[in-house]
Amino acid sequence: MIYLNAFLFCGTICLISQLILDNTKLTPGHVTSLFVIIGAFLDIFGIYDKFVLYCGAGAIIPITSFGHLLIHGAMDTASKLGPLGLAFGVFNLTSAGISIALVSAFILALILKPKH
Repeated sequence: MIYLNAFLFCGTICLISQLILDNTKLTPGHVTSLFVIIGAFLDIFGIYDKFVLYCGAGAIIPITSFGHLLIHGAMDTASKLGPLGLAFGVFNLTSAGISIALVSAFILALILKPKH
């Protein structure tokens, strides 16, 4: 059942983003930023964690999870260090993914010929 829930959650996010792209003048960058912010707001109110429990990886893979992880790390560190922890903990949970993306992009730019 969790596979179906994961498929439906990811499919719904894809459907909503495609409808936004087709029916508005927003660019893919705008939609991506919008979904990161939505994921962050859902985590602030404790809703996104319920999606993760109910949908499993279907809630971890989409871009909304990036906003969820940013806020989740910041709030966790803020509970330990106080308000200063908000700034220190933002990238605690996302630093590995960001690092892999940067290193992979660098290696691919060395191997392939990027356009200017």
